[in-house]
Amino acid sequence: MNAVTEPHHPYYIPRPSPYPIVLSAALFLLGLGAALRVNALAAGWWALGLGALLFAYVLFRWFGEVIGESRAGLYRAQEDRAFRWGMLWFITSEVVFFASLFGVLFYERNIAVPWLASFNAAHTSWAPFSPWPHFTAHWPNSGPAGTPFEVVNPWGIPALNTLLLLSSGVTVTWAHAGLRAGRRLQLKAGLLLTVALGLTFLGFQAHEFAEAYRDLGLTLHSGVYGATFFILTGFHGLHVTVGAIMLSAILVRAWKGDFTPEHHFAFEAASWYWHFVDVVWLLLFVFVYWL
Repeated sequence: MNAVTEPHHPYYIPRPSPYPIVLSAALFLLGLGAALRVNALAAGWWALGLGALLFAYVLFRWFGEVIGESRAGLYRAQEDRAFRWGMLWFITSEVVFFASLFGVLFYERNIAVPWLASFNAAHTSWAPFSPWPHFTAHWPNSGPAGTPFEVVNPWGIPALNTLLLLSSGVTVTWAHAGLRAGRRLQLKAGLLLTVALGLTFLGFQAHEFAEAYRDLGLTLHSGVYGATFFILTGFHGLHVTVGAIMLSAILVRAWKGDFTPEHHFAFEAASWYWHFVDVVWLLLFVFVYWL
């Protein structure tokens, strides 16, 4: 166990760890690989693959050590507060991330598109032709290029996925209630249902994306709406994937007998993240699919 045990310290101090620098290298390789792939360079795949492997290795080993330290009883009130504040700041950063994406959607829909339409109308009087003769201020819009596409029906798969995620929020809360009451079977059943609902959501979203590309003409190249649609929904799907992995790890730990009614912050952190993902989806359903 990596620890520095000094009696005058009121909190646990781990020994120096190589994981932060290795994780930084993994993130650098992922960014480098993505940049190379955007420029159609084959080396990007190697950088992405190596970065992903390093990333997975570090997370597996680092979280494994943290779990081991928790089982050994090395964490007390100070560490619990630090973990809680860390998770709150992490979720705050995620709120800012999605707020920026929703801000892009607002700007495109309420500022850029009307301005381009007014610019188009203003230039018809002195030019022999309009810069974009068919461009009008409507939403969804593919921009001046006018790429044709159809939007996804909000009352099909999106509405079903909304029901699935809302139900998963109920099941993870039910699991938490079981843990606090010492009902281990309820804890495991609630977690299992939550993970199953999350994976079902991802399956339906993958089907929706494939149908959008194949049948609706809605792709990343469908102008401003297509790019915004896939960036917002795609990043949310990535967060659902991360949340499902977190809850799966919590389920495995619960099956091994971890967590007590008094000490179960790892479960709480994963459930906080899952509820955040639920709220983001509700905003997506309203502002991307419905309105």
